[in-house]
Amino acid sequence: MSGEKELTHIREDGSAAMVDVSEKPVVRREATAEGRIHLQPDSISAISDGNVPKGDVLSVARIAGIQAAKKTADLIPLCHQLPLTKVAIDFDIEPTHVAIRCTVRTDAKTGVEMEALTGVSVAALTIYDMCKAIDKSMTIGPITLLEKTKAEAS
Repeated sequence: MSGEKELTHIREDGSAAMVDVSEKPVVRREATAEGRIHLQPDSISAISDGNVPKGDVLSVARIAGIQAAKKTADLIPLCHQLPLTKVAIDFDIEPTHVAIRCTVRTDAKTGVEMEALTGVSVAALTIYDMCKAIDKSMTIGPITLLEKTKAEAS
């Protein structure tokens, strides 16, 4: 395969494999992902005003996103179990959507972009679940990785 990038999650026989990171150094890694859930203006107002029948939507979604980031390796088969040192979920309420940002940090041998993406995804799904009785037209997306960094661990 000269000149071609080798696939890291595929064995020679084509079967899936978890990447061996045992020789990589421990470094500080951080990733931030963002997603949106689009809702009707009345639903946005209900979230802002705390009038959604199921309760405080953003508080529940924040906790769900944090829990999901911590459980990423249980959800995505080839992800490594990581000792997370930070998971932050933030929301911006806009006229047509709620923007969700998840930042995750670790000192480890592999990155945390999947944890950040998972945190955003589950926070969005939680908002959907809590608002489905009042808004049948919700859509989720796009969800994207905004940034990932690594630096020598302190």
